[in-house]
Amino acid sequence: MKESAQVFDQIVNERRSVRVYDAEAEFDHDAVRRSIERAILAPNSSNMQLWEFYRIKSPEALKKVAWMCMNQKAAKTARELLVVVTRRDLWRKRQQVLLKEIEKVYKDKEGKGGKRAIGYYKSLIPKYYFSDPLDIWGIIKKMIYFFVGLRRPMVRHGNRADIRISVHKSAALAAQNFMMSMKAEGYDTCPMEGMDAKRIKNFLGLPRKAEINMVIGCGPGAEEGIYSERFRIPNEEVVFEV
Repeated sequence: MKESAQVFDQIVNERRSVRVYDAEAEFDHDAVRRSIERAILAPNSSNMQLWEFYRIKSPEALKKVAWMCMNQKAAKTARELLVVVTRRDLWRKRQQVLLKEIEKVYKDKEGKGGKRAIGYYKSLIPKYYFSDPLDIWGIIKKMIYFFVGLRRPMVRHGNRADIRISVHKSAALAAQNFMMSMKAEGYDTCPMEGMDAKRIKNFLGLPRKAEINMVIGCGPGAEEGIYSERFRIPNEEVVFEV
């Protein structure tokens, strides 16, 4: 095993959901910044990067958002809270940025690679992300995918719910990068879904279509922060070879 794999193995095994943080221990807030920068490097669907990250740092803001997280200890004792937000509504803006970037990468826009990349973002991305108020286009896409799928493999998702799931998957990948990075920095984290997402959205001034993916508490873990020994379902019940 490579040395880097041994280090990663140690980080994976030491990372736990820590629910109580030490208020007296030193905490390098720059570790959060560095970890967000690493989170942004996470893989994501079509590189659309439909996410935002909000650092809750001030004592007043921490107190308010912890209350919105049901005052659970992982929020109430955290030295910082990171709110991971999905922004499906920004797809047009991201599309335009990526098109400009592709035009820089592919000098020969008429070449096979350039035409394919530009066509993907100019034509396929709008077809995938566009959604009308009644999601009629999503229903039409599902019907098209069904009939095309009778003849060949076909991506089957395309309605509003499918797109939401896809965007949340990407945000969750970034969140995992963040938590692993914080562990590598010597700190602990706890992802939380027990929260009043509506109140948090209002507090952050987010638009209606933005959604809270999760809130992550972070800081130096206290001894009592891990509630029990780690338990996982046996590998043979969840890992299969075909």
